[in-house]
Amino acid sequence: MDLKGRDFLALKDYSPEEITYLIDLAAQLKKLKKERKPHRLLEGYQAALIFEKTSTRTRCSFETAAFDLGMHTTYLNSSSSQLGKKESIADTARVLCRMYDGIEYRGFGQSKVETLAQYSSVPVWNGLTNEFHPTQMLADLLTIREHFPDHTLKGKKLVYMGDARYNTGNSLMFACAKMGMNFTALTNHHYFPDMALVTESQKVAKETGAYICLTESKVDALKGADVVYTDVWVSMGEPEEVWAERIHALSPYRVTTEVMKFAGPNAIFMHCLPAFHDTDTEIGKKIYDSYGLDCLEVENAVFESPASVVFDEAENRMHTIKAVMLATLADEKTVGTVFSL
Repeated sequence: MDLKGRDFLALKDYSPEEITYLIDLAAQLKKLKKERKPHRLLEGYQAALIFEKTSTRTRCSFETAAFDLGMHTTYLNSSSSQLGKKESIADTARVLCRMYDGIEYRGFGQSKVETLAQYSSVPVWNGLTNEFHPTQMLADLLTIREHFPDHTLKGKKLVYMGDARYNTGNSLMFACAKMGMNFTALTNHHYFPDMALVTESQKVAKETGAYICLTESKVDALKGADVVYTDVWVSMGEPEEVWAERIHALSPYRVTTEVMKFAGPNAIFMHCLPAFHDTDTEIGKKIYDSYGLDCLEVENAVFESPASVVFDEAENRMHTIKAVMLATLADEKTVGTVFSL
């Protein structure tokens, strides 16, 4: 499958076959990494990494993946780049694409990464925007496939609990629809995904045999769930004033040991991290001091339980990002050599 030159902006832009191809490629690259087999197939290539929002997993994943492939990277944050300040996004794209072979963007509105892609002659990869988080989705899909004996995605039931209005909820909904998985947003109705995106994902789901469900009922939603997924209740860049509102509205949708009992007997717990499962962070301690809560979106007992695969999920960010970079930068023949190494 030839994906050379393609942007990677949202999973909804890719077909189920293309997504499966990227997951298969990531699985093989993971195998090579574990076996310490070199795969420097992009020796001498360069990538610009733009981070308007900071990150641990995304930055480390891109930098490590690039290094394994033989690439060099330049990290640009909001203080070391003029993106959107003294220089327009379009002009930045036209400058960077003359110097680099690929551009990653992690920041705010989806329109920014789309503008970068519009004006760039090299592939642009979305490391996260307010609306979509496609590299996380590939890692999630690979993780789910690894943790079930049949190693398949179709027919699996994923329940997302919490604030489903933003990048993780939106992206999981489309990822499930694309792969024939059943997606349920279990939350306060004010926190359902945007209905235009729900309608669009439902059209995809009809083609793949999946279903999309929005509900406030725990018992109905969690019955037979294979995956229970959550994310933080307040996104990066939002004011502290929203904490009280979110805690009041979303506390009934915290992932607890009781919630996991409602799910299937072999259900796994997933979280894209970071997670507020204890008071061992500045924010966690502040929440405890202000509201008397020792956790937010997930109980520590669940986070640390055998059902939790969050660190497998985090590791898989590296392998799936590596697959995206390789597939969009190299020709089909070069990518194909991965499966013979």
